[in-house]
Order: sequence, then structure tokens, then C-alpha cells
Amino acid sequence: MEKGTKLTLFGIGVGAGIACGALLQRAMSKKLLCLAMSREAPKNLDKRKRLVSGSCEFLNVLDGMKAQSDKFEASGLENVEITSRDGLRLKGHFYENKNAKRVIVAMHGWRSSWCRDFCGIADFWHENGCSVLYAEQRGQNGSEGEYIGFGISERYDCLEWARFISERTSGELPIYLAGVSMGATTVLMASSLPLPQSVCGIMADCGFTSPREIWKHVLRYNLRIPYGIVSRRIDTSYKRITEEESNFSCEDALRRCSVPVLFVHGTADKFVPVEMTYKNYMACASEKELMIVPGADHGMSYIKEKEKYERTVLDFWEKNDEIAVGLRGEEGE
Repeated sequence: MEKGTKLTLFGIGVGAGIACGALLQRAMSKKLLCLAMSREAPKNLDKRKRLVSGSCEFLNVLDGMKAQSDKFEASGLENVEITSRDGLRLKGHFYENKNAKRVIVAMHGWRSSWCRDFCGIADFWHENGCSVLYAEQRGQNGSEGEYIGFGISERYDCLEWARFISERTSGELPIYLAGVSMGATTVLMASSLPLPQSVCGIMADCGFTSPREIWKHVLRYNLRIPYGIVSRRIDTSYKRITEEESNFSCEDALRRCSVPVLFVHGTADKFVPVEMTYKNYMACASEKELMIVPGADHGMSYIKEKEKYERTVLDFWEKNDEIAVGLRGEEGE
């Protein structure tokens, strides 16, 4: 075979390899984005969630609480609704306490639900003087939206829910934003927005720093896929879908935060590493507290250290409920 012919065939082979690699990257990126963001969940979601999480413990615990979750969902809470800034109908469920001392806006996590994430702690909140608005995050369950925004889109929804509650209570009750996992990231990212004056604190349990950083972690350590292979396509697609940059972070928001924040995380979390909460805590410019629970998996800190968790939260409320009292006093002067 002539030298020129060999070079031509070699070039064709290289080109075909590059084209094949590009197609594989595109297919992989599409599958990952579908798993991460699409309302329409991929097939075998439970199996894939176990791979993504890096641990079966917290999913097994949640599965074991299904009866409790179903009972909570069917408990007859008031259905409420708002419209997001981009025109989506967002649904929520209001659990009113007739003797309320405060109101919590609760944001659930990624591919989860309000009743699943909060059924364990709901009684503690209610028995200690809280009315609670359990929001359904966009792109999930009963709320509209074709995609999950990993907190960046949802932060504006959280702001609208806080305004809804402030108006409903005429600003007379302290409001707390609370979230687990992606819900924690949502409330932390909302911290830099113009929240109602009656928002007195934020409670964030195992939140991640940013969409980009959690994707890097999950791909590298749980799915064993180098992030660099799909990073450009994922970032481009995310911006096209959400009109936001995927590298906006809780740290960016928390540097401008002015309300107290309680950070909670377990050391055995393989889904969202505890180091992310350390980063968020260090970035926070407002008053802050940190509760680290040894041996707790993702979202399992309340179950692992229930008494300590409850005591910490009660102390947090006692200190920060007074902010709302002080603000109302200033308004009356």
C-alpha cells in the first residue's frame, strides 16, 4: 500500500474516532441531563438514584418511612398556589398552627417531595408553635416547570413563597426558610434576595454549594465519570434551559446574606460532602451556627441526633424570633 494511501486511511480512522467520541459525549450528556434536570424521570430512577447518591442508607431509611409519608400527604393540609416570576404555577401545602409563634417555608430536595422529606420532623415543628408552608419545587410533583434548576431557579420561587407568607400573616410572625439537600441550597441561594423583613433566619440541612460542584462530585466519586468529558455540554445546556450560569453558588449568595443561618450536615454524607457545608458556612457574612453530626448520612442528621437537633433548633428560634419582635417595635415608633 502506498504511503499516501496509508496516511489517508489513518486520517479517516482518526476522524471517525473523534466523531464517534463526540457522539458518545453528546449521548452521555443528554442522559445525565435527563437524570438530573428533566421533569420526566428516566426509567429505573430508583436504581439510578442509588448510584448517584453513593449510598443506600438514606434511601432505605426514606423507603422505610413511606407509610408515614403517605399518611402525612393525606392529612388534609390546605392547598395553596402562587405564580413564579416566569409564569409557572407553583403548589404548596399549608399546615396551620392556631397558636403559631412563627412560620416556616420548607423546600424539599432533588427528585423528592414535601411529605417525604419533612414527615419525620413535621410533628416537632407543629408541637413547637410553627405553621409550615410545604412548597412543591418547580419541575417536580404538582408544580409546573419542565426542568429542575438545582436551586438557582428555585431561589426566586422561595422568595415568592416568603412574600406570600408575609402577606398572609401581615408580617406579624417571624418567618424561617428551611430546606434539605437541594432545598437547603435553594434557601441559601435565596439569602441574598430582597426577602421580607419578617424573615428572621434560614435553616439549611446538607445543602451543596452549586449545581456545577455537585455534578462534579457525583460524576467523579459516585458515577466514576470524568466531569471534563461532559462539562461543556452540561453547562451550555443548563444555561439554555434556565438562563442562568451553573457556577452561581451559595457562597456567592451568602457573602451578601444579612439573616442568621443554621447549617446542619452529617459526616457520612456521600451524596453531598460535608465539605460543601463548611464552604457555605465560611462564606456566610451574617450570624451563623454550625451543627455537624458524626456518622449521619445524607439528610439523616435529625434521625441520628434527634435530641441535639431539636435543642439546637429551639435555641436558634429563641434567639432569632426576637428579631421580628424588634422590627415590629421599630415600625411602631
